[in-house]
Amino acid sequence: MAREWNPIQQQQQKELEKIEICMEIWKAAKEELYLSMRFFDVILHRMSFMPVPGMEGVGADGNTVYFSVDFVIALFRNSRVKVNRTYLHMIFHCLFLHFQLPKIPEEMMRYWNLACDIVVESMIDSMTFRSVRTYVSPERKNLYQRLKKDRKVLTAKDVYFSLLEMKCQEEELRKWEIEFFVDNHKLWNEDVPPQQAMERERQWKEDREKMQTEMETFGKEPAEHAREVLEQIRVENRKRYDYRKFLRKFAVLKEEMKVDMDTFDYIFYHYGMEHYGNMPLIEPQETKEVYKVEDFVIAIDTSMSCKGELVKKFLEETYSVLSESESFFRKVHVHIIQCDDKVRSDVLVTNEEEMKKYLESFEVKGQGGTDFRPVFGHVNELIRQKAFHRLKGLIYFTDGYGIYPAKRPLYDTAFVFMKEDYQDVDVPIWAIKLILEPEDLEQEDRRTEVTWT
Repeated sequence: MAREWNPIQQQQQKELEKIEICMEIWKAAKEELYLSMRFFDVILHRMSFMPVPGMEGVGADGNTVYFSVDFVIALFRNSRVKVNRTYLHMIFHCLFLHFQLPKIPEEMMRYWNLACDIVVESMIDSMTFRSVRTYVSPERKNLYQRLKKDRKVLTAKDVYFSLLEMKCQEEELRKWEIEFFVDNHKLWNEDVPPQQAMERERQWKEDREKMQTEMETFGKEPAEHAREVLEQIRVENRKRYDYRKFLRKFAVLKEEMKVDMDTFDYIFYHYGMEHYGNMPLIEPQETKEVYKVEDFVIAIDTSMSCKGELVKKFLEETYSVLSESESFFRKVHVHIIQCDDKVRSDVLVTNEEEMKKYLESFEVKGQGGTDFRPVFGHVNELIRQKAFHRLKGLIYFTDGYGIYPAKRPLYDTAFVFMKEDYQDVDVPIWAIKLILEPEDLEQEDRRTEVTWT
């Protein structure tokens, strides 16, 4: 006699069958994506899957994809490509560590969520694989074009600030949220033990580095079908050079007559004043050590091969470091020298105001060939004339194409190259070499107000 199940058992069996169907759907999505993008092998199999009763839609926390059974089945019935895109969307969020939330006000978090979705969808929309290819609306294309106006690669951080600058009305903002919504980001807010969070971050970074290697060695396929993904990975994997820290290495540690309130103990001070009249028990220290720039040379290669806008950025960033609090002595000597194959100008800056005026009227002079030797000869002559109290160093901003001095100077010298132009030429072994991306010279301005974890 056949066993009769009660309604509860029947419902449980149906739910189990639907879960099995969902697991098969996810498995099929992984396989289809893998056949299109073999260089995604590692990340496609990184996360596990878990059904959650009562959940709306899908979401991932970096380790697991959580999903509504009914949602996944309905999504598959609608379009297999949508399942593929949804899975890849969540993977990209994890790959680029979008779950590491910035320390911003709660009301601004919707901008961060939207920025992450836009970045991920723009990458997927740019891919030409059949497994993810779909119609891209004119509205999306116009927004991508608008956001990419001043940058080659979209990052969540950049898009976040762009959205703030756009000052979208609530109706427009809501429209974009609906347009780009794919997954639930609430799981990003879940508290994760620090050790687990570090391990999760380490694994995804490691996967990202492996992916870059595989994509770059897979031939032309990635370049043709997933160019934006590769560029995004390169940006995220790039070890950023902190030009500010680099410049501070040239700072001089000196002692200045100034009250050091950081080491002043008010308790003992007032105790002495109360018990011994006008005699404080402990006097505050009258000196403190501060980092300040004293004598410095900035040399600018103004040859045709060195782009004017990058030169300006270099000067602006250098200025921003020099103009920080307590960065100037009472007398500062900064020689800004422009040179191609000859010294074209030498402007002496002795205070912050002079630096500002120089930047306001800055123009590139020269644009002939490149010869580094005239600058060093000029600086050596200034030293002989005792124009410097103590020259700490010289920074030379250039593309690297030029004739270097044969002899090491008496002062530290650094050559700063832009990565997009830099060629591994014969830089002298005595010179410090710093290779930057153009983005490394962008001023942080308002972005320093936000802490990114």
